[in-house]
Amino acid sequence: MRSLILLIMLVFSQLFFHLAHASPHATAKANQQNLDGKSVRDDDRRKRRPVKQITARKSKVPDTAPLHAKRKQARPLKAATAPLKPANTGRNKALTGKHKASKKAAARPHTKGRVRHAGTYDATAPLRLTKTQRARYMKARETAMSKLMGQLGKPYIRGGASPDSGFDCSGLVWYAYKDLVKFKIPRTANEMYQLRDAAVVKHSDLEKGDLVFFRIHDRGMADHVGVYLGNGKFIQSPSTGKDIQVSALADNYWRQHYIGARRVMTPGSVR
Repeated sequence: MRSLILLIMLVFSQLFFHLAHASPHATAKANQQNLDGKSVRDDDRRKRRPVKQITARKSKVPDTAPLHAKRKQARPLKAATAPLKPANTGRNKALTGKHKASKKAAARPHTKGRVRHAGTYDATAPLRLTKTQRARYMKARETAMSKLMGQLGKPYIRGGASPDSGFDCSGLVWYAYKDLVKFKIPRTANEMYQLRDAAVVKHSDLEKGDLVFFRIHDRGMADHVGVYLGNGKFIQSPSTGKDIQVSALADNYWRQHYIGARRVMTPGSVR
């Protein structure tokens, strides 16, 4: 009986001994595994961290970089978006606008001549007029021509400006136009030549009613004026002892002394 109890005690003692010996190694092994796992994770973090920093630095331009470096990076974006716009859009719009303008111009009545700016006149440019404006302009011009032709044969009188007394050259022009235009007609030939409200007209663009100027005396100014009638003819009050007459611009005398022409009557200047 004693030997059986002793045997049981020996078995239990061996069992407790093995359990006591195994438990410290298991705890140490678990701790070692935790340490190893932690070190592995730390190593992974250290390896990954530089990679993120490098990619961030490559993708961004440092603040200390020059301004032109930033502009160079932005240029490819503009170049990429530029081709999206049609290359001929402006040209198409311009052609469309011209086509519409030509249609409108063809639909409106017009006459020849336009004042481009003070002191110049483009006789070849079309001037758009309504029927009322054109009728008023034509009537005023014919009235001036009628007044001028009604004075044929009357004597030249220095300083004269009326049908009763007679006319000098500028007096005849003043009488014909003074009541037909919006601005004041000067009284002397040189003042008419310098008139800012009158448009300069080329010899090849002369029309009925234009003033033609001459320099008879070598004084550096216009000292004679007549009114163009068309077909190379003009009406004038020539000089003392002569009557108001129609002369030809092509005559040698008048061609040598001719200095220019002005247009005082336009659709915009008639009353």
